[in-house]
Amino acid sequence: MVERSHGFRVRTRNVLQKKPREKGKVTVNQFLRTFEVGDRAAVTIEPSVHKGMPHPKFQGRTGTIVEKRGDAYVLRLKDGNKIKDIIGRAVHFRPLGE
Repeated sequence: MVERSHGFRVRTRNVLQKKPREKGKVTVNQFLRTFEVGDRAAVTIEPSVHKGMPHPKFQGRTGTIVEKRGDAYVLRLKDGNKIKDIIGRAVHFRPLGE
């Protein structure tokens, strides 16, 4: 038998899937979105952009922007009893209150 794959996108058939009306190119505004340190943001992964994608298990989680690192942002959130820093691009984060 062949050994099962345990890749980055394993078991994400529905999580990383767009609805039919949302399919297509990503708008420029999503790429140019900016955050300030201390802003609250939610992880909403954009499946059509693979670069800077956080791990799918953090989809829907909210946290605080801690720093900017190159083109990416560092989002600090709580995972169980641990505090974790998630690195991802702005297209995969959505500001809260929007």
